[in-house]
Amino acid sequence: MAYPTSIHRLFMISLSAFNLNVPAVLVVSLSVATGLLMVVVFRYTSDQKAIRIAKDQLKAHLLAVRLFQDQLPVVLTSYRQIVRGTGRYLQLAFRPLLFVVLPLTLLIVQLDHYLGRTALPTGRDFLVKTRAIDAEALQTIELQLPPEMAITAPAVHIPADNEIVWRVVAKQPGNYDLSIGPPDRRFLKRVSVSKGLERVSPVRLQGRFWERMFVSTEPALPAESPIQSIEVGYPSRSIQFVGFEWNWIWLFFVLSLVAGFLFKSIMGIEI
Repeated sequence: MAYPTSIHRLFMISLSAFNLNVPAVLVVSLSVATGLLMVVVFRYTSDQKAIRIAKDQLKAHLLAVRLFQDQLPVVLTSYRQIVRGTGRYLQLAFRPLLFVVLPLTLLIVQLDHYLGRTALPTGRDFLVKTRAIDAEALQTIELQLPPEMAITAPAVHIPADNEIVWRVVAKQPGNYDLSIGPPDRRFLKRVSVSKGLERVSPVRLQGRFWERMFVSTEPALPAESPIQSIEVGYPSRSIQFVGFEWNWIWLFFVLSLVAGFLFKSIMGIEI
């Protein structure tokens, strides 16, 4: 739809106008929002009173170990109660985590299509790799490019893996479709060339449902296709934050945990 796309572009232009690192701003904002949401979900799906009692009992038994170090029966009893209390606490915390883990996993998978890799730059070579079902099919596969792209080196065949690799360069930014396959049957692979934040799909696969769920945003190649996969070599993204380069998932987890513990203290929620 044009309306959401226009809002997305306007948002990115606004961030760029203030000279802000768009991926870093998005990760920080989403981390804070996720930390708050996780704490709120935990609050309303957990037994706060039982968690408070379990934590107080654990503290009491830990204190007993320190106070009665010279009384072996008391120490052993306290250790036994600590193990039992820890199990009780984990049991109380497990159910709320179920409400958080699945939505969080789906969120990370979708965000990774935007933040895990950068779109292709203009004027810089990238690789297009295609895997055929067998050596015979490999000999028939050709690559057809839009006018805004060009092949910069002869195709390299790798018979041992039934693969063929092209080196390609994009002359202008945009979203393009590569046409790959035998002369009588072509298959498309979407390619994004941009300096901005784009939703990219590094590979188009045949079958492999669960793998496609995590790494691809494109429809599966047909089951009868002579091609098993078409892969584009998008660069990995590193995000600059507080003087370090981060993988966005690590940064997201760290900031989400920090935000979660901060909101936990502010809202008086037991975790």
